[in-house]
Amino acid sequence: MTIPFSASATYDGEPGTIGEARDFAADFLIRAEALHGVSVSGRTSGTVKLVVSELVTNAAKYAPGPCLIDLAIDRDTLRITVWDTDTSLPTPGSPDPERIGQHGLELVLALCSKYDIQRLAGGKRVRVHLPLD
Repeated sequence: MTIPFSASATYDGEPGTIGEARDFAADFLIRAEALHGVSVSGRTSGTVKLVVSELVTNAAKYAPGPCLIDLAIDRDTLRITVWDTDTSLPTPGSPDPERIGQHGLELVLALCSKYDIQRLAGGKRVRVHLPLD
């Protein structure tokens, strides 16, 4: 097995970006399994697509300009990193069953084993880790 394994893609934030990023993540997992013997359950694949959708949705919605997504597998962990041009750092909201929408970051943090959000020159980086099973 050749690990680590990674791939990157850039998106413009236009309509279709979120679906394209989700497809990119699905294809990445298929290649990781086929080329590198990485075992990925259907449940994990669904979780990865959800996390990618949420992170790219936030980038497309709040950051002007392009966003970059990087996926990397190292041993039994998938790292998802999204860079965008918005310098404001997202904060998860308090649980509120009456709130409609704006639960994406809360979902991501609940599903991931580790996360890091960092302001960088010209934007920010959001990085999360998911265990592969």
